Amino acid sequence: MGKQSTPVTDKKRIGNFVLKPPVNNNITNAIKIEDPQLRQMVVGATTRLDLWVNFLRAANARTVLEVGIWKADFTKHLLQECDAIKRYYMLDPWAHLPDWDKPLNLKQELLDRAYEESVQKTEFAAAKRVVLRGRTREMIGSIPDDSLDFAYIDGDHTLRGITIDLIKVLPKIKMDGFIGGDDFAKNVWQHPSHYEPTLVCPFSVYFAEAMELPIVALPFDQFLMQKRADACFSFTDTTGVYKDLSIKKLSSGWANISPIWWAKHTLKKAGLLR
Repeated sequence: MGKQSTPVTDKKRIGNFVLKPPVNNNITNAIKIEDPQLRQMVVGATTRLDLWVNFLRAANARTVLEVGIWKADFTKHLLQECDAIKRYYMLDPWAHLPDWDKPLNLKQELLDRAYEESVQKTEFAAAKRVVLRGRTREMIGSIPDDSLDFAYIDGDHTLRGITIDLIKVLPKIKMDGFIGGDDFAKNVWQHPSHYEPTLVCPFSVYFAEAMELPIVALPFDQFLMQKRADACFSFTDTTGVYKDLSIKKLSSGWANISPIWWAKHTLKKAGLLR
């Protein structure tokens, strides 16, 4: 009798990651990253809050992780506007960190207040929320693998931070689920140059390329990638501003921009200034 062949499964292995296809049809996400519906949501959004509320409704996201909560204004808005959400993980250290060189690395008493404010603002959704106070690599094990419909990364925007966040979060995403994020800025000097540069862009694109995943640049300095077994790497720019993702280009000419310019840029991003 001849040797029996080993069953072949449709899966993608990249390094230590294995992207497996869904084993059942109970998939909450009905949208793909290349769908025209996504383009319509982008055109119709007036703020980043509108953008993500529209997206999460379209994706029917039920299990969500947010990395980087601060005072939970974004969290509160999503929980109020997206009825399909059944579980919402809130991950943030709310701690002064000796190895983090960014402006929000404040005194511990201020971060404790931000934590208390976050808990208070989301108390109406206490049955849905799971508060994980700690850094990503410390707390991510509390989330089962292949369990998240959507993760939003808005925490440590340094190269070290975005590297850890994306690598640790991807295994937690369901097949056909999504990772989105903030501060996908076309300049690395989001803050004055004595701070660490912001490298969400271009690292998120490089990560998607390494994992063979599609990624899209969205308005308001946002990005979105999808965990897919039937796709390969692609980068789609819906804004028309990400023509050169080299560090040389992204870091040139921005270090000396005035604080007033940055304040206006931040207000425009929040939809408070046109």
